[in-house]
Amino acid sequence: MESIKLEPTKRTPGIDFNFSAGTFAISGESYPEDVNKFFGPLIEQLEQHLQSLSGGSATVTFDLIYFNSTTAKILMGLFETLEEAAAAGNAITIAWSYAADDSNMEELGQEFAEDLVHANFAMVPKS
Repeated sequence: MESIKLEPTKRTPGIDFNFSAGTFAISGESYPEDVNKFFGPLIEQLEQHLQSLSGGSATVTFDLIYFNSTTAKILMGLFETLEEAAAAGNAITIAWSYAADDSNMEELGQEFAEDLVHANFAMVPKS
């Protein structure tokens, strides 16, 4: 699968999906006008990749400054997909990066982590 690299815009996050390396990053702000149109094809390709793993690994890094409630719903679904891939025997690591002084993003990361049993979730404060 070809890598996907999208530069961030005012409304959409930067995307860096490297399928061959098994590294995936979403960064910046996310409040696209049509969240399904933006994230749908990306998540579909990521899901296909994760389903093809057999004892493989993937690292997904979230470095979001802000996201709206519709993006939050997309993220919840993505975390479920990552958890399923981990439960199937793959090494899935999720890195939640947040500014050390951003207690809101820290709390959101902690809330997402609560629902995960099989995936490795790391809180990554940055100064």
